[in-house]
Amino acid sequence: MKWTGTPEEVARRILDEAKSRGDIKQAGTRVDQDPALRAALLQLAAARNTVLPDEPLSGKALVRAALDRQSAAQTLRNPIRRDEAFVCVHCGREVPSHGRTARNHCPHCLRSLHVDVIPGDRASDCGGILDPVGFSLRSGTEVIHYRCRRCGQEGVNRALNDGETPDDRGLLRRLSAREAI
Repeated sequence: MKWTGTPEEVARRILDEAKSRGDIKQAGTRVDQDPALRAALLQLAAARNTVLPDEPLSGKALVRAALDRQSAAQTLRNPIRRDEAFVCVHCGREVPSHGRTARNHCPHCLRSLHVDVIPGDRASDCGGILDPVGFSLRSGTEVIHYRCRRCGQEGVNRALNDGETPDDRGLLRRLSAREAI
């Protein structure tokens, strides 16, 4: 990282370029050594509407807070296990819970709803129907490819071949042959 220029320029560079923990540590050391850089970083953080704690912060803590990565770091990225029965909005059939893993698509028509950002979080505002558009094998696991009718987002989901109601094998074969279902 380049440390030359006005304190405002260096502060802006810190927020634009600091990526690694090493960058943040190095920038924090500079902030601790340079009161003008600390003031410029505080001013820039305030201009970006970054909420900083009231207590004095070390240079490293100030850089981390000004980068405002805390909320991104706390964003859940792992699936949430939800194994709930539901009625399919496409075909109207009742779908029981799977028991072993979360079922999020209908085994009869293979449709799903675009309700998740991360599987199980129910955080998507879209709510469109996810149509099956393809089929593949990934490390020996059968995977259904989906496209949302409303927003066009594409995703994948494991096919379920066990349990009380396994996925319709005939539909899976048609998908693997690239036939529309």
